[in-house]
Amino acid sequence: MILGIGTDICDIRRIEQSMDKFGERFLDKTFTSAERRYCDAKARPAMGYAKRFAAKEAVAKAIAGPNTGALPWLSVEVRNETSGRPLIKLHGEAKARAESLISAGQAIRIHLSLSDDYPYATAFAIAEAVPSVTQ
Repeated sequence: MILGIGTDICDIRRIEQSMDKFGERFLDKTFTSAERRYCDAKARPAMGYAKRFAAKEAVAKAIAGPNTGALPWLSVEVRNETSGRPLIKLHGEAKARAESLISAGQAIRIHLSLSDDYPYATAFAIAEAVPSVTQ
């Protein structure tokens, strides 16, 4: 069952400006160490950071409720499978918010699509309740 959808667009130039102006302080506040390693290994790190910034916003929208506010940046983490497919790992407040949306016997799955075409990066997220699997 679909619980919510979210989308966001981010101007890559804005991320470049934040990186130039605030440097490590901006990156440490907004991105996990795994996200930083991934983006910093790319030829154009700001493009990766912008996609992750948009993804965090899209996921927050997908799991938002009528009375929820912003999520801490580090509570939504974008990872990549070896194939390159992006996936979401929720921590802390984001994980608790997502779990509050599901019933007993369910798990939450976040589907994520990322794209960029300079100067923009986009993200689309779908939060889905699925039967939990016990082993």
